Amino acid sequence: MSKSIFLIDDSATMLMSLRSTLEMHGLKVDTAKDGQEAFNRIKGGLKPDLIITDINMPNMNGLDFIKHARTVLRFTPILALTTESETTKRDEAKRLGATGWLVKPVPGPDLLSVIRRLVPGA
Repeated sequence: MSKSIFLIDDSATMLMSLRSTLEMHGLKVDTAKDGQEAFNRIKGGLKPDLIITDINMPNMNGLDFIKHARTVLRFTPILALTTESETTKRDEAKRLGATGWLVKPVPGPDLLSVIRRLVPGA
């Protein structure tokens, strides 16, 4: 069974690009356009093997999403993939439960390498 990745980003272009890269490598991909939609999907029963979220999004940003997601999915790895490089935001994300932080743009091979380290069998 292929591993599932849940992508959350308000950029349709970014979602399309990431989805294409991940599906090309045999991963199942679900997407959401903001943290609120993503949290609703998780509350509805979605249980991905890994979550990758943007930080700056409308409705519910990535930091708030991480905080809420950790009330439902305690052990699922969550990566922040963002243009933000501020240490304070990175520290806050970790405090809220993020597993890691990647600054956009991340080359496909580098992203896949991180995913394989966090999700055995990916």
